[in-house]
Amino acid sequence: MRNYLAGTSLLAVAFCQPVLAQDQTPTELKEIVITDGLTAVELRKSGRAVTVITGEEMKKNQIHYVSDALRQVPGFAISRTGSAGGLTQARVRGAEGNHVLVVIDGVEVNDNGQGEFDFGSLIADDIERIEILRGPQSTFWGANAMSGVINIITKKGERNSTTSTARTEFGTDGTVLGALSTRGGGENFDYSLSGTLRRSEGFNISDIGGEDDGDRNGTLNGKFSLDLSPDTTVDGTLRYVDRRSDLDPQDYDTAMTYDADDYTKSREIFGSIGLTNTALDGALTQKARFSGNDIDRFNHSGAFGDSWNDGNRYNATYQASYRYDELENQVHQVTAGYEWQRETFSPSHLAETFSRNAHSLIGEYRGEFFDQFYLNAGARQDWNDAFSDAATWTVSAAWQIPDADTRLHASIGTAVTNPTFYEQFGYIPGTFIGNPNLKPEESLGWDIGVEKSFFDGGLVVDVTYFKQNLENEIATVYNPDFTSSPVNRSGESLRQGVEVSATVDFFNGLTMTGAYTYTDASEQMVAGGPRLAEVRRPRHTGSLNAAYVFYENRARVFAEAVFNGKMEDNVFATFVPPRVTLGGYTVVNVGGSFKVNETVEVFGRIDNLFDRDYQEVYGFNTPGLTAFAGVKATF
Repeated sequence: MRNYLAGTSLLAVAFCQPVLAQDQTPTELKEIVITDGLTAVELRKSGRAVTVITGEEMKKNQIHYVSDALRQVPGFAISRTGSAGGLTQARVRGAEGNHVLVVIDGVEVNDNGQGEFDFGSLIADDIERIEILRGPQSTFWGANAMSGVINIITKKGERNSTTSTARTEFGTDGTVLGALSTRGGGENFDYSLSGTLRRSEGFNISDIGGEDDGDRNGTLNGKFSLDLSPDTTVDGTLRYVDRRSDLDPQDYDTAMTYDADDYTKSREIFGSIGLTNTALDGALTQKARFSGNDIDRFNHSGAFGDSWNDGNRYNATYQASYRYDELENQVHQVTAGYEWQRETFSPSHLAETFSRNAHSLIGEYRGEFFDQFYLNAGARQDWNDAFSDAATWTVSAAWQIPDADTRLHASIGTAVTNPTFYEQFGYIPGTFIGNPNLKPEESLGWDIGVEKSFFDGGLVVDVTYFKQNLENEIATVYNPDFTSSPVNRSGESLRQGVEVSATVDFFNGLTMTGAYTYTDASEQMVAGGPRLAEVRRPRHTGSLNAAYVFYENRARVFAEAVFNGKMEDNVFATFVPPRVTLGGYTVVNVGGSFKVNETVEVFGRIDNLFDRDYQEVYGFNTPGLTAFAGVKATF
């Protein structure tokens, strides 16, 4: 795969030279602003490993779920149990699924019980952009941001205008989608409302029987902002997700799935209200926000009966930033913040509601020097009432080398991941017993990279090396009495690797992007044994995407290939070895769109063009060749 991407880059360079020689002018890009700390900064000034995916890119490539967009991001490994809507995990830089924090419009959305976010519920609609920060991020984002943060910002309304869209789509496996949105505003306010419903009859995720396993997902999203005065703005967000997904259980003798009428239902509500005030001619900015979520899940199992759980998380934050830019060629900004968090969790098997609280103080410094060197540093102290307190820190820097079209970036920091409610208090009495004495997992990680631009931005390549450890790892031990419980391991797990990304713009309608990641993620040694590779974390992953726009920018075609190398997976069965190697695979998707007029656009997409047979999770089938077509109207 590395040779393949390297060859692609060389071809891109070869093609760029004659194209640029034709006096073509590069597309002037708008400055991208990201939130890589307590405050926002231009992307080029960030020293962290960052990828930004815009909603426009996902729309053009007709991506249905955010997880499918993440497959093309360096450092990511995605695993889905079966069909669309099935449990979907994202692992970043070889870490666990609950080591990456997911935030939507300022609200943490990770599940309270298991600590991770199920991407099977996240439809890629009405999203403005996704900011992806890789590496330890707990200082600014809190627990669970050990391997990174996925910060999702949905679309907002444009003031003094109104725009509405309607979209419908049909596809194989009985797939139907309908989406409506409206956004706009006036002189001192803006708003956005959207709704999406996607249903699929699915396919049989089991090799046994012929029952299809479908999925239904309904998502509503809204946000607004209102200027109370020239210096004060209030804003709010609200998101509601209702979904039902069919499941097939696994046989304990072979670990293979078999047909059953099992299913899971969930209801997710996320909301926030915030206030922003500026003073001293914009030098002082104060922000306060209250956010909350409620995640209610119900599981039906023919073998084990029904179960359910309900979790809540409430956050209140305040921060004040002072920016001093009167020194020649220098800017200094200092921010101080406070955060309060309360979490509750009620699992049906334990018939009790558990809760825990935390208080945090955070500080941040930003410095800009001579319009070329940029520094960011921070420290955080968490006081937890249910387990040990934690302190984290981080430093990052970027240097735009003058007259070299080269940018160096590096970051280092520590992070923590808190025990989950299941780990602290258990799951099924007499089977999985919780451990209230668990400590947070801890990690130290760093990365360093270089971004090089060629041909006036026609080709941009970024290469980053990363290394990170994991201490106090929470793992399950199995006892002689057939019970199990979590403990903090005393050793160290290691992850390291290289991330490569490249973008090519031929300035004639043809663009290409590529990514490759090498990841070496290994478990700690047990009783002097060998280090084992972490499960579902392939050493090699990569993607390649090409798009061509023509016919006066009304027509567009694209093709993408996603590569996942072979990887280990656990097998929980009596008559099968505890580890199995899943083969590598490459999935090719193609599609296109055509603007009939200023209002109507038609589009189509084929996934898994060559009907590749592969597995992401042992025992679960994956979709074969599927096709979708639809129409969108904007008015």
